[in-house]
Amino acid sequence: MIDLFSHIWNSSLKSLVTETRMKLSGVRGDSAEEERLKGVSRFVSGETSLLGRSVKYVDAPSYLFMRREIFESEIYRFQCSTQNPYIIDCGANIGLSVIYFKKLYPDSTILAFEPDVNIFSVLSENMATFALQGVTLSNKALWSEEARVPFIQEGADGGRIDASISGSPCTVTATTLSQYLVKHVDFLKLDIEGAEGDVLEECREGLAHVERMFLEYHSAHGEPQQLGRILEILRGAGFRYYIEHIGITSGHPFIHRHTCNNFDNQLNIYAYRP
Repeated sequence: MIDLFSHIWNSSLKSLVTETRMKLSGVRGDSAEEERLKGVSRFVSGETSLLGRSVKYVDAPSYLFMRREIFESEIYRFQCSTQNPYIIDCGANIGLSVIYFKKLYPDSTILAFEPDVNIFSVLSENMATFALQGVTLSNKALWSEEARVPFIQEGADGGRIDASISGSPCTVTATTLSQYLVKHVDFLKLDIEGAEGDVLEECREGLAHVERMFLEYHSAHGEPQQLGRILEILRGAGFRYYIEHIGITSGHPFIHRHTCNNFDNQLNIYAYRP
């Protein structure tokens, strides 16, 4: 019991230190702006302040969620033997992850993918506002092959490929990840809303070049679950992993399972070399 209490106390203290550090660095902003953003309706674009600069968002609730995860909880934080790591960001959205990586490692080189043309425009504007150097943006999705693929423009952070849609009014250009995994990658972020299983299968051999990876797993309601397949690929590539449950929760899953954007489960998977 004492060990458990100590663990809870240390975790709480760590969260407090992180929150204090981020408040001092200008991430949280003033409470009035926080409340204003909480009152903005979904899928309404606007601007706010981040790290002392203006940043555009496409959806205030998803912006607040991403800011909390990325800058306050620092889910992408990693230590590296070099000050100029190579980072591939798959699913960059409006660019908060890229801004964070550049804050963590100013001399890093980053390749960032975002398939939604509207969100890509905001991503590009935010990169220009922050005058980030060493960042290459690609308006493409990641998929198992080079193709034009049906895409759902959710309007926030949930845009995704849906190969089951025929005659979709929206298609995007997709590329393969394997062609970019031909040299050492210090950090690979894969948050691509359900396409992760097919993409990992396609680039399985190239994962040998990846030092560490953050993967957001999405379980699509009514479709075969891909978690076992994904973990097998990670093990085969020599990774250990740590898993956290996030986002979608069901208090009594034997009775009812909640869904969001047709996903019934989400996990953060941290893959690292032992």
